[in-house]
Amino acid sequence: MAGRTFEKAVFLDRDGVINHDPGDYTTTLDDFEILPGTVEKLKIWWQSGWGLIVITNQGGIDKGMYSASEVRAMHQYLQGLCAAQGFAIDAFYFCPHHPEYSGKCLCRKPGSLMIEKAMHHFQLKPANCVMLGDRERDMDSASGAGVRGVLLPINRGIAALPDDPALLW
Repeated sequence: MAGRTFEKAVFLDRDGVINHDPGDYTTTLDDFEILPGTVEKLKIWWQSGWGLIVITNQGGIDKGMYSASEVRAMHQYLQGLCAAQGFAIDAFYFCPHHPEYSGKCLCRKPGSLMIEKAMHHFQLKPANCVMLGDRERDMDSASGAGVRGVLLPINRGIAALPDDPALLW
């Protein structure tokens, strides 16, 4: 699973798309509730040759609400659920900054740096990628990187989306 190559990718916001967004911050692994059908849909996409890349703002780190290691623990938990189903999320990118604490940064959505880094790392073309998010900042981030953005209702998840992400556009 590690180091696989792919020519197309789904970028996924985390809170509200993969896991339940409580409305403020997901601060602990105990609060990290994967939305129904998420792992199953990710597996279908992965098996179809789509790269799976999580792109998430985690400004609570800057605010001192939780640590980067706690964010990584949540990602490891999700990766474990995926591994139990025989696949893996290809990469996780998170921005630890918050504008009230660190000022403006380029990686925090609506900035596009996290997507751009992933596209560079995996040698992806924007036309072969889609960003799934639940906020306008996700769409702005996608647009800034030249990637198609699809705005989803918060906490609806991805289970009802097409088995082929190309059908999203």
